[in-house]
Amino acid sequence: MGELSSALDALAGDDLTPLFGPALLDRLRELLVAQNRIAAEITRTVRECESAGAAEFDGLKTMASWLRGHAHLSPAEAGRVVRTGRAIEHLPALAAAFAAGTVTAEQVAVVAPISKPENLATAADQEVDLAAVDAVLAEVAATRPHVDLTRAVHHYLRRLDQDGPEPDPTEGRRLSVVRHADGSITGRFDLDAVGGEKLQVALESLVQAGRCAGDERTRGQQLGDALVQLGDLALASGTLPILRGHKPHVIVTIGVEDLVDPATGPGAAQLGSGGQISTARARWLACDGQVSRVVMGPDGMPLDYSRTVRLFPPQVRRAAEVRDGGCVFAGCGAPTWWCDVHHLLE
Repeated sequence: MGELSSALDALAGDDLTPLFGPALLDRLRELLVAQNRIAAEITRTVRECESAGAAEFDGLKTMASWLRGHAHLSPAEAGRVVRTGRAIEHLPALAAAFAAGTVTAEQVAVVAPISKPENLATAADQEVDLAAVDAVLAEVAATRPHVDLTRAVHHYLRRLDQDGPEPDPTEGRRLSVVRHADGSITGRFDLDAVGGEKLQVALESLVQAGRCAGDERTRGQQLGDALVQLGDLALASGTLPILRGHKPHVIVTIGVEDLVDPATGPGAAQLGSGGQISTARARWLACDGQVSRVVMGPDGMPLDYSRTVRLFPPQVRRAAEVRDGGCVFAGCGAPTWWCDVHHLLE
């Protein structure tokens, strides 16, 4: 381990500026192989730690919890490393390719499901030559694109249990959302093939319809905007289930002084979920929203609650639709039923 650390120190001290393109790529290839080999050793060591119950010496029950706490891995990544360690015990050809650096940790994780106990038992019942399958998948992983490996694994698993019951597509559907201090969110989701196709078709229709001249957004930004617009359309349709006695809608709370102040006012408005936005963003939302005035007393009790006022009543919207005929943003041809009505100045 000391020699490895010294070698890494020497690499970190290399001056890359004089290197030309081919030399840089050669260096990168060798580093990627070394990265795979180190990942293989980490995986092998984690498996030995799990077998020996080493985590208990630090007062922890599992190696996944040890990796989360000491290696600062995410729960998903810690679980992947542990599952990979279990898998390579049953896949010696793949383990050898992993140790040689020709296969990545991500590829091993793709193949790992074939070594689940239930799949191993089914393979044994059907007298499947697992060694031959292992060799083929190791070859595919080392020589073919990543998508080909994924297809090969799925093909094997489908053929393994052709007479089994059709799986419930909802069992694998998951969505996790993390809200940050500024109100923004990140997350991940897993969908079955049909559910994923539905989402992709819906998003792609909005992406293609929203293309306009001079659009410099990346593909990821276009999909992100389409996802938000999908939410806009669902909320505006009025067909979503009633939530706590009301139709679901975005709620923004802001002091009247901040609302009329032309300054940006970061963090002065609060969303219904607890996230904070600027007064400029609150004014932007109020353009096409319904405004209610609530007067609070010094003890925090509401003294008055005014009627809700919609800034753009239906007749005004119809007039704007006749006048504009669609989105007035330069280069955009979105139809009126996709558009919000806004003041030029919020």
